[in-house]
Amino acid sequence: MKAQDIMSKNPTCVTPDTTLADAARLMKNENIGVVPVVESESSRRLVGVLTDRDIAVRAVAEGRDGATTSVGHIMTSNVRTSTASDSVNDVMELMGREQVRRVPVVDERGALVGIISQADIVLEAKDDKRAEKTVAQISKPTGKHAQ
Repeated sequence: MKAQDIMSKNPTCVTPDTTLADAARLMKNENIGVVPVVESESSRRLVGVLTDRDIAVRAVAEGRDGATTSVGHIMTSNVRTSTASDSVNDVMELMGREQVRRVPVVDERGALVGIISQADIVLEAKDDKRAEKTVAQISKPTGKHAQ
């Protein structure tokens, strides 16, 4: 099975210039915990992702104003991606290794075409022990919680 078979196609995204308040409202309305950040709506070239954790840790905890702070100031860049033709096994290995719950899917130009979530893996894999192992790796405690 390929990434394209399980990914959510054409996910909602924002640009680096979007305010945190607008991005947070979008996340609330779409019921999502991550939103891909693209260079522009026309190119859809992926430049990062914004997570609810980014907002909490890099903005709220630091006292930033959500109405004036842009996504580009707190987004996570250097995001690991997959391509639509990657195998689901490769995507699971990437998620486990990087301990991420979502992986953006890009085309050969780096343009966003989809996103795969931990839930997509579990729903498609059903009785597959590899999916179970992937979820366990993603959720493995780190830092203070690993002790």
